[in-house]
Amino acid sequence: MSKTETSKVPNTSKLERHIGLIALTLYGVGDILGAGIYGLVGKAAGQMGNAIWIAFLASTLAAGLTGLSYASLGSRYPKAGGAAFVTQKAFRRGWLAYGVGLAALASGLTSMATGARVFAGYFSGLFPGLLAPLVILGFALSLVAIVIRGIKESIWLNSLCTLIELGGLLIVIAVGFGFLGTVDYFNATTVSNPTGALGPSIILSGAVLTFYSFVGFEDMLNVGEEVKNPKRNLPLGLVLSVLISSCVYVLISLVAVSVIPADVLANSDQPLVDVVAKAAPWFPTKIFSVISMFAVTNTALLNFIMGSRIMYGMANQGLLPKVLSKVHRTRKTPYVASATVFVIMLGLALSGDISSLAKATSVLLLLCFTLVNVALVVLKRRSDEPRGGFEVPSAIPILGAMVCAALLAHAKGPEWLTASGILAVIAALWFILKPKQEALDQLETSSEP
Repeated sequence: MSKTETSKVPNTSKLERHIGLIALTLYGVGDILGAGIYGLVGKAAGQMGNAIWIAFLASTLAAGLTGLSYASLGSRYPKAGGAAFVTQKAFRRGWLAYGVGLAALASGLTSMATGARVFAGYFSGLFPGLLAPLVILGFALSLVAIVIRGIKESIWLNSLCTLIELGGLLIVIAVGFGFLGTVDYFNATTVSNPTGALGPSIILSGAVLTFYSFVGFEDMLNVGEEVKNPKRNLPLGLVLSVLISSCVYVLISLVAVSVIPADVLANSDQPLVDVVAKAAPWFPTKIFSVISMFAVTNTALLNFIMGSRIMYGMANQGLLPKVLSKVHRTRKTPYVASATVFVIMLGLALSGDISSLAKATSVLLLLCFTLVNVALVVLKRRSDEPRGGFEVPSAIPILGAMVCAALLAHAKGPEWLTASGILAVIAALWFILKPKQEALDQLETSSEP
């Protein structure tokens, strides 16, 4: 066989299915919980008073609608780069699928970069004298090494980190459990709501804030090609992870306002640490710094996996350069995509404060959620589309799209401005790297797992 002929032989290596239901559920729980809940409770208390549990409950319903849509789509198309894939299948517009895929990728990259900086801050606090850039470099190198090493190893690390961060939240619940029932949980009195009235506008504004604590379930769709029995396990794991995280969030919010008054929580830099310090003064609170490091590591790891799978999946779909779809022959991981994620993440993490960029990507995620919900409606109405192992009525994605649109309406001007800039960059990349029509035509006929 000549060199020319050899170069035309397709890369037959594929991702392997190593993720079972328990591992997938831990993957989802770890991605949803994250480290943000340690600070979010204080902000929510400042807005909702003792009624913050209602905000989390409302967010559960809002996130649950979109989660059910993702679960249904995952049972139909368990593909890497899932959101971009289903967008292309539904709307048959390559530019739209491209935008959805890169918007989701942008959110993951900024989350990883932010996480690297937060990890460096915690690490330097425990081990003073180390330069933050060196810690960030070591953190990024460790992540890319484990992700390229294999999905088994990545899932093992994810499971460990998830159990540790979940354990930290369970400690908060355990030490504060005896305080439950000591306050009025329907009292929404705050500085901005002095009457304590609990109306729809107050609940909605609180739900907008707490909704972002549920972001992460969408990443599960991107490991669909590595899940065992995906038509069953993907939707079941997604629903279970949202339900488990919801129960933890509601219990945490009830315990927090039971132990410490809501107005005090609102002004705390570390509300849950303060809760433990008051409920169990004998407990060494520095342990929460270590727990937070594991939580940050977990979030960054899962976003790294997500980012590499989005690149791999979009490259397989013909939406990104084909080289990004290369899979290591022995490790069965998308090593080129993973190395690319590493370079971009490291550049962002070392560039300085990117908090405004991170906030803007929340807007992009909500846009993606809206489109994915609408995509499910379109696919359900198309007679020649195969049904999945988990079907939901059309009302679910319609309501999911409406909720996401309502949350978008509450986004701030600067976030929209930055998000528009990101979309402009994505549009420019589309014209520079525009895929061939043959690749898009082939995608139309590709629906097998």
